[in-house]
This record gives sequence, C-alpha cells and structure tokens, in this order.
Amino acid sequence: MTLSREITVAAGQFTAGHVGGLTPFLPFELVDAVLEQTRAVQQRLRELPSRVGVYFLVAMCLFPEIGYRLVWNRMASWLGGGLPAPSAKGLRDLHRSIGCAPMRALFEVVAGALAQPRTPGVRFGPYCTVSFDGCSSIKVPDSERNRGWLGRFPHSGYPQVELMTLVETGTRAVIGAVFGPTREARPHTPPDCRTI
Repeated sequence: MTLSREITVAAGQFTAGHVGGLTPFLPFELVDAVLEQTRAVQQRLRELPSRVGVYFLVAMCLFPEIGYRLVWNRMASWLGGGLPAPSAKGLRDLHRSIGCAPMRALFEVVAGALAQPRTPGVRFGPYCTVSFDGCSSIKVPDSERNRGWLGRFPHSGYPQVELMTLVETGTRAVIGAVFGPTREARPHTPPDCRTI
C-alpha cells in the first residue's frame, strides 16, 4: 500500500524553510509576519533567508542532541538536491542573525492551551488543570557575559540556566515559559539572549 499526500513547499531560496508536519502550524505567512514585526528580515536575499533561519531554529529544538549540519541535513534531505549545503559556520551565523526576538514573538503567538471542553484529563470541575515543570541543568557557553548574569555553577564549571514552563495537563501544551539564573536572589532580566 502506498500513502501519498501533497505538501506545499516554498520555492527557490526559501525551499529549505519547511519543517515537515510543523509547517501547517507555523505557516510561511506567520513566520514572515513575525520576522517583519521584529525587524529581522534579511537585508539582501541570500542562500539562507531569515524565514529559513526560523525554521532551522525550530528544527534545532526538535533535535537538540545533534549539531548544526546534521539538523540541516534532516531538514533538507527529503527535498532532494539543488539546495544550498551551508557550512556549520554559515548555519551558526544564520542562527545569530535571527536572534531571539522573532523566536520569542513566534512562541507568544503559538503557545497556549489546546484542550477542547471534553478532552479527558484536562479539567477539574470548571477549572483547566496545569502543571509547572522546571529544569535547571541547561548549560550555556562559559562567556564573561553569561557568567556575569548567571554566575558559575560549582560542579560543572559552566553557567546554567533554569527553565520553568507552565503546561496544560492532558495535552502537554506549553502555555508559558521563563528562564533565568538558578539562584533566586539574582534578577531574572536576561541580557541580549543572542549570547546564550
């Protein structure tokens, strides 16, 4: 048995800006609007436009254990040949040029509860149930800026970020997320997050 389906893919230099089953939830128009709103659209159209960079960063979150090149290969391999084959440095520069503002804006648009009124496991009487989930073992580069903001973690040597999320029970949809230093006494005002 053969199953087939039609997928709309951007053409030309935007072809690689597609992440399989996620594109219906992060359509091209939404990504372009977020880039425009945050003034992160590329100045000149090159092999790796800003839209492709946003989808690349989303793919980096899906495959955190592998490097830039392997994520790019997973993202672009099913599209066949004819796509650019950027170096790890080129992908790192793309990552840095996008910055965090478009990703934050995109998160704010798509984050939220997903449950329908009759979805099992998401309500207690009239109330929607949620849970907090925290992780304090995310290591970041040992730069002077990160050490100044986060301090040095005594056991690992690398500064660490604490991530706290609010998640809808039943669907596991992320409603909100914040990050900051693991010590409570420190302010939770991050520096320019491109350094992380």
